[in-house]
Amino acid sequence: MRILVLGGTGFLGGHAVERLRALPGALVLDGGRSPGAGFAVDLGSDRPEALVRTLAAAAPDAVVNCAGSTGGDAVTLAEVNARGPAVLCAALREAAPSARLVHLGSAAEYGPGIPDSRVPESAPTSPVSPYGATKLAGTVAVASSGLDAVVLRVGNPVGPGAPATGLPGRVAASLRSAGADPGAVLRLGDLSAHRDFVDVRDVARAVELAVTAAGPLPPVLNIGAGRAVPVRAVVRGLARTAGFRGRIEENGGGSGRSAVVSWQCSDITAAEQALGWRPSRTLDDALAALWSATAEGSSSRPEGERVP
Repeated sequence: MRILVLGGTGFLGGHAVERLRALPGALVLDGGRSPGAGFAVDLGSDRPEALVRTLAAAAPDAVVNCAGSTGGDAVTLAEVNARGPAVLCAALREAAPSARLVHLGSAAEYGPGIPDSRVPESAPTSPVSPYGATKLAGTVAVASSGLDAVVLRVGNPVGPGAPATGLPGRVAASLRSAGADPGAVLRLGDLSAHRDFVDVRDVARAVELAVTAAGPLPPVLNIGAGRAVPVRAVVRGLARTAGFRGRIEENGGGSGRSAVVSWQCSDITAAEQALGWRPSRTLDDALAALWSATAEGSSSRPEGERVP
């Protein structure tokens, strides 16, 4: 089985590649913007006809799209998160119409959740940020493409290699810098929001199952832990794991995205029914693995293929 992974050098993509390479009989091909990529692909700028030629040369049985951008201006987000999946689908229809496409979406596409409730795939989408809006546009392009395609709408991934562009990775790096200094102060913003954190290795397993599942899959599947925890609990859990002896100062002003989206939790029933998937690791497992990787000095992967 030939599996082309786009964005395989990123946080999610790196773990997906590792999981897919363990599949018996699988040949995992790397596509992306890095000089060492086996197939040069830039979904933000490649012309459809050029991408058709690249995909025809790769001749994939499945394509996993982990490429994406979590930051930067609206133009960059639109190029990678919205235009990228659209041009990929157009090229696949011509070059490899029978290939399965597994595209990584985001729970940010839903927007604000209702406290103490889980959001199913059928829920209305109302993203509140350019990131969520562009990810939703990419999901719509994939879901309406007519291809054998599925979008895995991922919650908040955490685990080894988490990038410093996200809170867990940033906090882990700060704790490592602080060391055992009892006078250290970790200053953070509002941590009252609730999020659905899922171990990145469980996300990679969901990718594997989506690639290898027999028959068509639902257009969108939520991939999360199925429970919401306060962001504060993640910070404190990392601090405990790190043996942090200093003080955590929290700005409780309630500004930014946490104030707009105070609750996010996914209903993962459909993923269990379609893929036989449920998370196998706890949040404590993910935090311990993140801290271990940070403490060993391993460099964090970028969030996706193209992050400014």
